[in-house]
Amino acid sequence: MAHNFAINDDVHHQLQGPQGRAGVKQRSVYTIVTCLPIEADGRPRYRIKSKTENIERVVTEEQISRLG
Repeated sequence: MAHNFAINDDVHHQLQGPQGRAGVKQRSVYTIVTCLPIEADGRPRYRIKSKTENIERVVTEEQISRLG
């Protein structure tokens, strides 16, 4: 499986609640900082940085979506 997002792409990130349940907060806008190597489970991972806060996260591809 290949990465579907590129560095500097702006994406929405759905915050996760306890035990992986979707949080009730609004989706936040982040920028892809790095495409990380695909792990053994086959899911592409990314390092993303918030556009409004000084926060970086490592997420899997299913946790983000394109703006629009």
